[in-house]
Amino acid sequence: MAIIQNIGENGKLDNLIFTEFIDSIICMQIITKTTEETTEFGKNLAAQLNGGDILLLEGELGAGKTTLVKGLAAGLNIKYEITSPTFTLMNTYPVDLEKIKNLVHIDTYRLKDEEELIEIGVEDYLGKPDTLCIVEWPEKIAKLLNDKKTTIVTIEHLENNQRKINKK
Repeated sequence: MAIIQNIGENGKLDNLIFTEFIDSIICMQIITKTTEETTEFGKNLAAQLNGGDILLLEGELGAGKTTLVKGLAAGLNIKYEITSPTFTLMNTYPVDLEKIKNLVHIDTYRLKDEEELIEIGVEDYLGKPDTLCIVEWPEKIAKLLNDKKTTIVTIEHLENNQRKINKK
Protein backbone atom coordinates (compact mmCIF):
# COMPACT_ATOMS: atom_id res chain seq x y z
CA MET A 1 0.00 0.00 0.00
CA ALA A 2 1.36 3.47 -0.87
CA ILE A 3 0.33 7.05 -0.19
CA ILE A 4 -0.32 8.87 -3.47
CA GLN A 5 -1.65 12.19 -2.20
CA ASN A 6 -1.30 14.28 0.92
CA ILE A 7 -2.22 17.90 0.35
CA GLY A 8 -1.50 20.27 3.23
CA GLU A 9 -3.37 23.14 4.82
CA ASN A 10 -3.66 25.22 1.65
CA GLY A 11 -7.41 24.74 1.36
CA LYS A 12 -7.06 21.48 -0.54
CA LEU A 13 -7.55 17.95 0.70
CA ASP A 14 -5.57 17.45 3.89
CA ASN A 15 -5.97 13.72 4.13
CA LEU A 16 -4.52 10.69 2.48
CA ILE A 17 -5.40 8.56 -0.48
CA PHE A 18 -4.03 5.05 -0.35
CA THR A 19 -3.59 2.79 -3.31
CA GLU A 20 -3.37 -0.94 -3.44
CA PHE A 21 -2.89 -3.08 -6.50
CA ILE A 22 -5.41 -5.89 -6.64
CA ASP A 23 -5.56 -7.75 -9.94
CA SER A 24 -4.03 -4.65 -11.61
CA ILE A 25 -6.87 -2.40 -10.43
CA ILE A 26 -5.95 0.63 -8.36
CA CYS A 27 -8.03 0.91 -5.21
CA MET A 28 -8.28 4.20 -3.32
CA GLN A 29 -9.79 5.38 -0.08
CA ILE A 30 -10.17 8.96 1.12
CA ILE A 31 -11.95 10.76 3.93
CA THR A 32 -13.37 14.16 2.94
CA LYS A 33 -14.43 16.67 5.56
CA THR A 34 -16.48 19.09 3.45
CA THR A 35 -18.54 19.12 0.26
CA GLU A 36 -15.71 21.16 -1.31
CA GLU A 37 -13.26 18.34 -0.60
CA THR A 38 -15.67 15.80 -2.09
CA THR A 39 -15.98 18.01 -5.17
CA GLU A 40 -12.18 18.34 -5.38
CA PHE A 41 -11.82 14.56 -5.17
CA GLY A 42 -14.25 14.29 -8.10
CA LYS A 43 -12.13 16.72 -10.13
CA ASN A 44 -9.03 14.63 -9.48
CA LEU A 45 -10.86 11.40 -10.28
CA ALA A 46 -12.02 12.80 -13.63
CA ALA A 47 -8.41 12.95 -14.81
CA GLN A 48 -8.13 9.17 -14.37
CA LEU A 49 -11.21 8.30 -16.42
CA ASN A 50 -11.62 7.65 -20.14
CA GLY A 51 -14.35 7.31 -22.67
CA GLY A 52 -15.98 3.91 -22.36
CA ASP A 53 -15.66 3.91 -18.57
CA ILE A 54 -18.74 3.37 -16.45
CA LEU A 55 -18.50 4.69 -12.90
CA LEU A 56 -20.91 3.04 -10.47
CA LEU A 57 -21.74 5.21 -7.44
CA GLU A 58 -22.97 3.41 -4.35
CA GLY A 59 -24.15 5.06 -1.15
CA GLU A 60 -27.23 5.94 0.85
CA LEU A 61 -29.43 8.96 0.12
CA GLY A 62 -27.48 12.08 1.00
CA ALA A 63 -24.12 10.32 0.93
CA GLY A 64 -22.69 12.78 -1.60
CA LYS A 65 -23.03 10.98 -4.93
CA THR A 66 -24.30 14.04 -6.82
CA THR A 67 -21.66 16.23 -5.16
CA LEU A 68 -19.02 13.84 -6.46
CA VAL A 69 -20.58 14.01 -9.95
CA LYS A 70 -20.40 17.82 -9.79
CA GLY A 71 -16.68 17.50 -9.11
CA LEU A 72 -16.23 15.02 -11.96
CA ALA A 73 -18.05 17.40 -14.30
CA ALA A 74 -15.83 20.29 -13.19
CA GLY A 75 -12.78 18.10 -13.83
CA LEU A 76 -14.11 17.51 -17.36
CA ASN A 77 -14.55 21.29 -17.87
CA ILE A 78 -18.34 21.02 -18.09
CA LYS A 79 -19.86 24.45 -17.56
CA TYR A 80 -23.49 23.34 -17.19
CA GLU A 81 -25.19 23.09 -13.81
CA ILE A 82 -25.13 19.47 -12.72
CA THR A 83 -28.33 18.21 -11.11
CA SER A 84 -29.37 14.74 -10.13
CA PRO A 85 -31.49 13.06 -12.81
CA THR A 86 -33.70 11.44 -10.17
CA PHE A 87 -36.91 12.13 -12.11
CA THR A 88 -35.52 12.26 -15.67
CA LEU A 89 -33.37 9.12 -15.11
CA MET A 90 -30.56 10.34 -17.38
CA ASN A 91 -28.81 13.63 -18.15
CA THR A 92 -26.24 14.03 -20.90
CA TYR A 93 -23.58 16.74 -21.10
CA PRO A 94 -21.18 17.48 -23.96
CA VAL A 95 -17.49 17.29 -23.10
CA ASP A 96 -14.77 18.93 -25.16
CA LEU A 97 -11.86 16.60 -24.44
CA GLU A 98 -9.95 14.29 -26.74
CA LYS A 99 -10.72 11.13 -24.77
CA ILE A 100 -14.28 11.98 -23.64
CA LYS A 101 -17.00 13.66 -25.72
CA ASN A 102 -20.05 12.99 -23.53
CA LEU A 103 -20.82 12.62 -19.84
CA VAL A 104 -23.98 10.65 -19.11
CA HIS A 105 -25.30 10.85 -15.53
CA ILE A 106 -27.84 8.13 -14.73
CA ASP A 107 -29.86 7.91 -11.51
CA THR A 108 -31.91 4.75 -11.16
CA TYR A 109 -33.32 5.46 -7.69
CA ARG A 110 -36.90 5.81 -9.00
CA LEU A 111 -36.49 3.30 -11.83
CA LYS A 112 -39.26 0.72 -12.08
CA ASP A 113 -37.28 -1.66 -14.29
CA GLU A 114 -34.36 -1.68 -16.74
CA GLU A 115 -36.76 -1.39 -19.65
CA GLU A 116 -37.45 2.25 -18.71
CA LEU A 117 -33.79 3.11 -19.34
CA ILE A 118 -33.64 1.07 -22.52
CA GLU A 119 -36.66 3.02 -23.85
CA ILE A 120 -34.82 6.34 -23.43
CA GLY A 121 -31.68 5.06 -25.18
CA VAL A 122 -29.27 4.18 -22.39
CA GLU A 123 -27.72 1.38 -24.47
CA ASP A 124 -26.51 4.03 -26.93
CA TYR A 125 -24.19 5.34 -24.20
CA LEU A 126 -23.10 2.49 -21.91
CA GLY A 127 -19.53 1.59 -22.82
CA LYS A 128 -19.42 3.87 -25.87
CA PRO A 129 -15.72 4.69 -26.49
CA ASP A 130 -16.16 8.48 -26.30
CA THR A 131 -18.66 8.52 -23.41
CA LEU A 132 -18.17 8.45 -19.65
CA CYS A 133 -21.23 7.08 -17.85
CA ILE A 134 -21.90 7.62 -14.16
CA VAL A 135 -24.62 5.50 -12.58
CA GLU A 136 -26.19 6.16 -9.18
CA TRP A 137 -27.95 3.13 -7.68
CA PRO A 138 -26.33 0.71 -10.19
CA GLU A 139 -27.72 -2.42 -8.55
CA LYS A 140 -31.04 -1.66 -10.25
CA ILE A 141 -29.54 -2.14 -13.73
CA ALA A 142 -27.11 -4.98 -13.09
CA LYS A 143 -28.13 -6.88 -16.25
CA LEU A 144 -27.41 -3.85 -18.45
CA LEU A 145 -23.94 -3.58 -16.92
CA ASN A 146 -22.91 -7.19 -17.56
CA ASP A 147 -19.72 -7.42 -19.64
CA LYS A 148 -19.08 -3.68 -19.30
CA LYS A 149 -15.93 -2.00 -17.98
CA THR A 150 -17.05 -0.62 -14.61
CA THR A 151 -15.42 1.06 -11.62
CA ILE A 152 -17.21 1.08 -8.27
CA VAL A 153 -17.09 4.12 -6.00
CA THR A 154 -18.76 3.81 -2.61
CA ILE A 155 -19.51 6.84 -0.48
CA GLU A 156 -20.26 6.46 3.20
CA HIS A 157 -21.54 9.31 5.36
CA LEU A 158 -19.55 9.56 8.58
CA GLU A 159 -20.05 11.84 11.58
CA ASN A 160 -19.30 15.58 11.41
CA ASN A 161 -20.25 15.79 7.71
CA GLN A 162 -17.31 13.61 6.70
CA ARG A 163 -17.45 11.12 3.84
CA LYS A 164 -15.43 7.96 3.31
CA ILE A 165 -14.95 7.37 -0.42
CA ASN A 166 -13.62 4.07 -1.77
CA LYS A 167 -12.76 3.47 -5.41
CA LYS A 168 -12.24 -0.10 -6.53
